[in-house]
Amino acid sequence: VQLQASGGGLVQPGGSLRLSCVAPARFFRWSIMAWYRQTPGKQRELVARITAGGSIAYLDSVKGRFTISRDSAKNAAYLQMNDLKLEDAAVYFCNADWGTTAWGQGTLVTVSS
Repeated sequence: VQLQASGGGLVQPGGSLRLSCVAPARFFRWSIMAWYRQTPGKQRELVARITAGGSIAYLDSVKGRFTISRDSAKNAAYLQMNDLKLEDAAVYFCNADWGTTAWGQGTLVTVSS
């Protein structure tokens, strides 16, 4: 099972992007949805996570700038990223966990002036 992630791109510092992730309908309802990111030479890190019940957690460095949400009607999770900084540049991966873990293909976020 693979998730469908989209929404990356090039943005200037201070700009915004919205990432989207669609999961299979039969799993989405039960899934913890999350966004991770990875840069070359570093481990993949958890950016934000939202449970099926709506509990949310963020990486400290993105608190107040990023917002994770989910839409059950669309079987989708989103990551709204505002006030992007140079250090937010990474490949972002969508993750779903319903007891089994699935990943999206990764979407590149470039922050550059």
